[in-house]
Amino acid sequence: MSFIYHRTVRFADTDAAGVVYFANVLSICHEAYEASLNASGMNLKAFFTKPSVAFPIVHANVDFFRPMYCGDELNISLIPQKLSADKFEIAYEITIADVLVAKAITRHVCIDVNSRTKQELSAEIMQWLETNRRDAEGAERRKSREVM
Repeated sequence: MSFIYHRTVRFADTDAAGVVYFANVLSICHEAYEASLNASGMNLKAFFTKPSVAFPIVHANVDFFRPMYCGDELNISLIPQKLSADKFEIAYEITIADVLVAKAITRHVCIDVNSRTKQELSAEIMQWLETNRRDAEGAERRKSREVM
């Protein structure tokens, strides 16, 4: 199954209209990304603090289908996919009680921190991508069997 992150919308996530502020959705998605890395056994402190390689986001977008309010219980499913030797993308689906409320994408590139040049994805990210790909494919197969 794809990794699912559970998150309650907080008052600080919302804007003056009482709905989740658009930029905060990407922040919540990044929380899901971090939780997925942690669940796969990565040391987050080592991953994000003075690493030799980094994975900056080079593209992001969000599509909104329904508003999200303070107190809503979000389920964020994430499915990462390798795009090239130095790039991967994460697709996020945000649901409330099985209703799709938003979709997001973040695209990441692997760089050497010192030279700031692109390099091949690290072994630990490749492992994370492979594990999540297999899990997502298994979930899709189970879902398609349920439909039949």
